[in-house]
Amino acid sequence: MLLPSVLPNLARISHCVDHNQEVLQAIVLNCIHMFENMEYGEEDDLRKVRPSSTFDMDKLKSTIKQFVRDWSEAGQAERDTCYWPLIQEIQRLFPSNQYDVSKVSVLVPGAGLGRLAWEIARLGYICQGNEWSFFMLFSSNFVLNRCDKVNSLTLYPWIHQLSNNKKGSDQTRPITFPDVNPQSLPPSADFSMVAGDFLEVYTEPDSWDCVATCFFIDTAHNVIDYVETIWKILKPGGVWINLGPLLYHFENMANELSIELSYEDIRAAIIKYGFDIEVERESVQATYTENDRSMLKYLYDCVFFVARKPAHLYTNGQQDDQSQSSPPAAKSPRREDNDSLT
Repeated sequence: MLLPSVLPNLARISHCVDHNQEVLQAIVLNCIHMFENMEYGEEDDLRKVRPSSTFDMDKLKSTIKQFVRDWSEAGQAERDTCYWPLIQEIQRLFPSNQYDVSKVSVLVPGAGLGRLAWEIARLGYICQGNEWSFFMLFSSNFVLNRCDKVNSLTLYPWIHQLSNNKKGSDQTRPITFPDVNPQSLPPSADFSMVAGDFLEVYTEPDSWDCVATCFFIDTAHNVIDYVETIWKILKPGGVWINLGPLLYHFENMANELSIELSYEDIRAAIIKYGFDIEVERESVQATYTENDRSMLKYLYDCVFFVARKPAHLYTNGQQDDQSQSSPPAAKSPRREDNDSLT
């Protein structure tokens, strides 16, 4: 035969597809009672669904690769590049030797499968992840609440990549997850995940000490809405930490509003709202669910910044005549109050 390895490789791909389906079925079955106010029916009803669209399949493939980024040893380098700068800044701004970190509240919008929020909670901070995608929510529920053994499950995340493979085995190589026990958080940890649209869920003013956004702000129809909401929900003296590119998700999507602003324009709006930019790096290279053996790789030249809402309130660049002192965690260390923040 001219190509003796092709048919065996196709057989391996078919096996990998079947295995992935078993994991995906487990994820679906474990989300039936996920929300307290809704049930999705009995197991037999799960088959009575509409045919999957191309959009659905793209989201599913992206979600499978998200397991690599968030919960596998193979994703460690990417997490170090994307998550570690945010975690370092949180620790620098709210150090445990100066603050009671158990009273410092951190919100992570666009939390994906929850690893960044989980890591922040593991350090003792109050942390809440927010996610809108059902694909991500179902998968994060599975890994966070149903997986308690390290590297106990296997996925084949690259089987759908038909191009740019140097070897057939690169396409069928497995990853195991989770690389840590997600249920190993200390009993005192305050960690939660909330489903819903960021703009609709978070409306309470002055309620968070920190908002950490990673590859998130370009998911907006209008990024200025995100800036306005983050300004509103941060406590006076609170900080917004961001890392990511501007690959606008709704660009060129039919029947969807999309306003694509440059970082220069976004930066001007951030300052106009009243934020003080304390740290800024305009060239942080990072990847997103990268296949490290692919012949094609995407490298994002990201922006990283830390913006603070001043302790004296401002509105669109104008100082409020009735200045308001910041709540304790956003202003001074070692709070003694016991108010619930989430």
